[in-house]
Amino acid sequence: MIKNLSKSLIMALSLVVMGLFVSWPLGAQDVPRMTTEELNGILGNSDVIVLDVRESQNWQDSEVKIKGAVRGHPGQISSWFNQYPKDKKLVLY
Repeated sequence: MIKNLSKSLIMALSLVVMGLFVSWPLGAQDVPRMTTEELNGILGNSDVIVLDVRESQNWQDSEVKIKGAVRGHPGQISSWFNQYPKDKKLVLY
């Protein structure tokens, strides 16, 4: 139970941190946010692509990874736009 709560907390914090990272250049009002519960509700949906964009060391050291998430290097943001279909929802964490 505590282990699951810890994973959820880590996931939520990761989403918040990545939201701040991504929203800084774009303006916070331009980036939709979601809760951990909302993300859990759409995982497995074929219209959603989850990108794990944590820095390499953080990603490698983490015991928590979202099943089905694709690794996206945070320094290559421009390549993401051409790599994934425009009709898919990209979720960054």
